[in-house]
Amino acid sequence: MLIVVCALFGWSVPASAAAPPPGSWTRYTMTAFTNSSESNMYVYESPDATGFRLLRGPAFTPPTGLIRDPSIIRHTDGRYWVVYTTNWTGNTIGLATSTDRLNWTFVRNVTIPLTVQNTWAPEFFIDSNGSVNVIVSLSTNGADFKPYKLTATNAALSAWSAPQVLSGIGPNHIDTYVVKVGSTYHAFTKNETTKFIEYATASSLTGPYTISRTGNWAGWGGPREGQALVPLDNGGWRIYYDGYTVGQYYFSDSYDGFASWSTPQTLPGLSGFARHFTVLKEVVSGGASLPVSAPRSLQSVNYPDRYVRHRDHLGYVEPVTSSSAASVKQDATFTIVPGLADANCSSFRAANGSYLRHWDYRLRLDPSDGSATFAKDATYCARPGSVTGSVSLESYNYPGRYIRHYNYELRVELYQDSATFRADSSFRAVTAWAA
Repeated sequence: MLIVVCALFGWSVPASAAAPPPGSWTRYTMTAFTNSSESNMYVYESPDATGFRLLRGPAFTPPTGLIRDPSIIRHTDGRYWVVYTTNWTGNTIGLATSTDRLNWTFVRNVTIPLTVQNTWAPEFFIDSNGSVNVIVSLSTNGADFKPYKLTATNAALSAWSAPQVLSGIGPNHIDTYVVKVGSTYHAFTKNETTKFIEYATASSLTGPYTISRTGNWAGWGGPREGQALVPLDNGGWRIYYDGYTVGQYYFSDSYDGFASWSTPQTLPGLSGFARHFTVLKEVVSGGASLPVSAPRSLQSVNYPDRYVRHRDHLGYVEPVTSSSAASVKQDATFTIVPGLADANCSSFRAANGSYLRHWDYRLRLDPSDGSATFAKDATYCARPGSVTGSVSLESYNYPGRYIRHYNYELRVELYQDSATFRADSSFRAVTAWAA
């Protein structure tokens, strides 16, 4: 099975094809503890970083202590590893490993050679030189948290360097999460005094960091914590964070180097249940696909007498039969072509040369104006549908939103964890009604 891990260092994608090629798909794996248990780890999987399904829960219970804040990587040994908070007090972090993400084995607790009261939120970070690091929040008195770096000194992750502080962050900053883009380290850290997630940058992993964004700079509100980031197929970045006082987990996306962020959305299905997790992105073999450069009709899964069609420049699912007018059959036929924004996804071209695109989340048929915005609006990535042989079509520029019918009108709507949504957003690519 092909597996390519998207590590969070120097990450970039070709402008013409960020999504995986046909025959493969992006798999996002989440490891989390939950509101119901701090001693059990749950594992989830998603094709879109939005709709996560349970793989196993509980998947791992350590022999003693807690398993808060589990952070996952795929190591060079081919195994999955998690590092986690072992207890509310003490100076240890825990390690466990797995070959399949389902069955986990406790490896060891690592003792940090510092006199501290709290050792919280260890986060894996693989640097561009291949080193495996853990960024961990340490406090001597419960109120002076600072992030420290530990570096594995062997491939077995059994020996670690002495902790080194990330200068410029703290005191009283926790849950520090670092990603590297190009030559810059970007740190997202919770100010435990203000309860906001702040943003800092540095040219070295250990700093000095400059905190340049404070308060409600990204529109995420507060209090917030437990932040983690992952790259998306379309070149953006997604942050997840816990609105712990309101019992909700949120996500938000950025496409301009972390300067601005989309309106926060609650994480479907898991908001209020999953706690302080990280998400691992991999490209693996398999996945859904559509025929390329072929005329097809898109049949609704839950209303099989209805097909995607355009009418008065808007998208609907409407009945089409052998006795329908030729114009109706033509309106329900599209040529599936490589995506205008990403050749590994798809665009749907009507007989008149116009494309299905979304505008204000409503599906419509428009001629291309040649802009990057139009290309993205008219590009959709195939995901497995609700039944065998069907696909769901995810918006390229709004990850987690899918083409679905509601009152027979076609829109792109955020994934909902319900059988109705999954059926409403599933289609079969069938023989075209019009030649």
